[in-house]
Amino acid sequence: MPTPPTSTKTSLGQRLSAHAHTRWPALARVELRFRGQFAYLTGHLHDGEVLPLCRLRYGGSARTWGFAIYRASHDDYQDSILPTGHTAGSPEEALDCACGLYLNDPTAWKAETPTN
Repeated sequence: MPTPPTSTKTSLGQRLSAHAHTRWPALARVELRFRGQFAYLTGHLHDGEVLPLCRLRYGGSARTWGFAIYRASHDDYQDSILPTGHTAGSPEEALDCACGLYLNDPTAWKAETPTN
């Protein structure tokens, strides 16, 4: 089980913060915790509420991470499928999927349609 190098941890935090800032204005910030091959994402709302969102699993690539959604009903993480139908994807896809659920925005799961 590979663990992400420090450079990957740093870039992951920067990528997710930038994405959250532009796509999820309800979030004041995104916090990352690392444990072994896992990165745990927590959203902080402007009113101080804290939302566990998801867990990413590092598999050796900074571009593709395994995805597990946080299940508030069980206070755990469950390996899940992203809206793309894959169990792994970009960290931004994982953040969008989790925020779509916990911030009640189903547009996060709709594929963008090309404009002609």
